[in-house]
Amino acid sequence: MTIIDSHQHFWQYSPVRDTWMDESMKALRRDFMPPKLAAELQANGVAGSVAVQADQSEQETIFLLGLAERHAFIKGVVGWVDLRAENVEERLAHFSTYPKLKGFRHIVQGERDPDFMLGKAFLNGISHLEKYGFTYDILIFPHQLGAALELARQFPRQRFVVDHLAKPRIREGLSDGWAGPMAALGQLGNVWCKLSGMVTEADWNGWKYGDLLPYLDHVVQSFGPQKLMFGSDWPVCLLAGNYTIVKSILDRYLGSLPEAVRMGIWGGNAEAFYRLG
Repeated sequence: MTIIDSHQHFWQYSPVRDTWMDESMKALRRDFMPPKLAAELQANGVAGSVAVQADQSEQETIFLLGLAERHAFIKGVVGWVDLRAENVEERLAHFSTYPKLKGFRHIVQGERDPDFMLGKAFLNGISHLEKYGFTYDILIFPHQLGAALELARQFPRQRFVVDHLAKPRIREGLSDGWAGPMAALGQLGNVWCKLSGMVTEADWNGWKYGDLLPYLDHVVQSFGPQKLMFGSDWPVCLLAGNYTIVKSILDRYLGSLPEAVRMGIWGGNAEAFYRLG
């Protein structure tokens, strides 16, 4: 069984740039580069990964592509480009020459406007992704799910994936405003979901497997196992659990499912969605 981690990050820590790492995230205020992750992947039987942007700049995209060139285990990159720029198609054409660049992401969770993704300029950018075979990672909070649903409906041929289950409020045990829109997204054939980021939405120091179970059950029922993929969210996950602990959540959850289903969630679905070589 080939296991692919569909969601992890790299960075060389910069206090000026990485202001999102507040006092509670001191553990992340250091460099996290491929050799550290390679050791974790080997120890956990993971064959490769998809590196996802953590900074909103084209420099970030080039940085990740450079790492992917030097480290074969990085199977794909989800970068950043200004989807609202007037020359967005020119930039997409440029980035389409990099085989390991699979798609793009914007940190929409940080935008004040809940309908940010429905802005005219942003929609124009999204409209050009399919032409170049690019995917789009949706990073949002539950109150932005309505916009995500409208976005996915407007572009039925564009491949989207929801990061981190859209960050339900697990630590508060809440699913109001999350469960319904997630079920609606799951019914769309062009939207996938990453089983990632759960431990950091739970109580970092006191979460239990049972806290995560209702959310896992809901996305499996909503999306179906063929549109789900494993993601560690390393190194952000270290705030609430190491790589082995995070992987063990899915080990436990998927243990009783048919082998074909497990193979898809562990790696096959990510390979198909991102068209990993």
